[in-house]
Amino acid sequence: MGTKRLNKLGAIATVAAATVTFLATASPAQAGKPSGGGKPSGGGGSTSSLQLVVLTGGDSVPNWGEDVTFNVSTTATTQPYVDLVCSQGGTVVYSATSGFFPSYPWPWTQTMNLASQSWTGGSAACTGTLYMFAGKGKTVLATLPFTAAA
Repeated sequence: MGTKRLNKLGAIATVAAATVTFLATASPAQAGKPSGGGKPSGGGGSTSSLQLVVLTGGDSVPNWGEDVTFNVSTTATTQPYVDLVCSQGGTVVYSATSGFFPSYPWPWTQTMNLASQSWTGGSAACTGTLYMFAGKGKTVLATLPFTAAA
């Protein structure tokens, strides 16, 4: 098998592991709780889910340079947001935020391209975070870690 094929197989395994992690993170019992623990303001008893959707490329594996978005579902708020942060070797190389609700004024930002001036290639560790604004801060509803392959 070629190196590229092995890298894609490794990425598939990583996405599968991220999905398992996501299911554990966003289970109905935990969905309303911030990832740091504690009870959210306004989000108690809610259910939330965050699913990665790969829009471009030849498969459903997120790769550098491809477009992604998220399927978002929550009963905690009518105005959910998603932050996506990707890092290489501990250095943030990509960051994006978008609202995932009908009245959000910049809906095109819901499509996120896995590349930046700082991220010119290679794989990166990424985390999507579903949250809502509550009072003067944010309440995390779900997180989804995944690897974007090279």
